[in-house]
Amino acid sequence: MADILFYVFAAITVCSAMVVAFARNVIYAAFALLFTFLGVAGLYVFLQADFLAVAQVMVYIGGILILIIFGVMLTNRVTNVDVTSGTLHTLPATIIAGVLLGTLVLLVTRATWIDAGVLPDVQGTTAAIGERLMSTYLLPFEIIGILLLVTIMGAAMIARADSSKKESA
Repeated sequence: MADILFYVFAAITVCSAMVVAFARNVIYAAFALLFTFLGVAGLYVFLQADFLAVAQVMVYIGGILILIIFGVMLTNRVTNVDVTSGTLHTLPATIIAGVLLGTLVLLVTRATWIDAGVLPDVQGTTAAIGERLMSTYLLPFEIIGILLLVTIMGAAMIARADSSKKESA
């Protein structure tokens, strides 16, 4: 059952990534990106990286993707304008992608794989990461928090200065 679910998540990830790459409509690409992120989160669960799976869902799906979708929807005020992206240099891109795919297939088929045997049973990683962040890496964690706060304040100041210039002009 787990093997079937793994292949389902892998297929969802690959197929939706292909839709993202080949979609001509930005909205379709954004929604396909949602399924790509969900598939990757599912693959993280299979790798027993529960913290990464939750971070994937919260950061990429909950934050970035929703921001992209709202950005596209809000900037597309004119209903008659078609928001599509054209493809450029299709033939060279196809050749380069084919060469890269062939190289990867060659490397995977000729590599000597080591059998890891039975993997040890790993408990969730979230508790271990939280314990390390609050003990061993407390100072870097706090410095990153302050850096992010200063970045957000700077971005808000820059955005506010831009809007006040537009209003006065």
